Amino acid sequence: MQKEDGKMKIGVLSLQGGFIEHINQIKLLGYEPIEVKKESDLEVIDGIILPGGESTTMGKLLNVAGLMKPLKNKILEGLPVWGTCAGMILLAKDIENDCRRHLGIMDIKIRRNAFGTQIDSFRTKKVIEEVSDAEIELVFIRAPLVVEVKDNVEIICRVNNNIVAVKQKNMLATSFHPELTEDLRFLNYFIEKIVKASNSRGNLVAL
Repeated sequence: MQKEDGKMKIGVLSLQGGFIEHINQIKLLGYEPIEVKKESDLEVIDGIILPGGESTTMGKLLNVAGLMKPLKNKILEGLPVWGTCAGMILLAKDIENDCRRHLGIMDIKIRRNAFGTQIDSFRTKKVIEEVSDAEIELVFIRAPLVVEVKDNVEIICRVNNNIVAVKQKNMLATSFHPELTEDLRFLNYFIEKIVKASNSRGNLVAL
């Protein structure tokens, strides 16, 4: 839902985790961030970011806030979504060695903490052709990785042959944290190529 001044409203799930960093970057790009904490917040946004944090805690808080089912339905109806790290776990249909599911709507299987613990966090640089022809800094913190995808999921980035970024229609998921750098290209990609495209064509998720 765009304001009269034409600004798109980008929601950020703001129950737990690193949502402030996403909010600050949205402002830097000139869009209006909306802290999503209740169901009615979903009615005023053009897209939503699920931030990094603790996925199990986020899942519980989504249920406590009455957001789990409404958010899932909105995404299935075409609301553009980007999950970073824990947000990727929330989106995944399958979690290795874990029977829990959260939103469970993206056709990927993920492995939690695949790169190790907090002490094993690292940064690297990579050209992601879908986003830019120049290197982008990637920050991994207790990051998951994608171990399986279905044919309808596009792999957009690998690191050491590990899948760390994927796209499926109106859904984007990354193992890494672009919001922890000063580089706005990945956020701009999400807004320009997924949010605006999905809003223009009413892209639905095929289950």
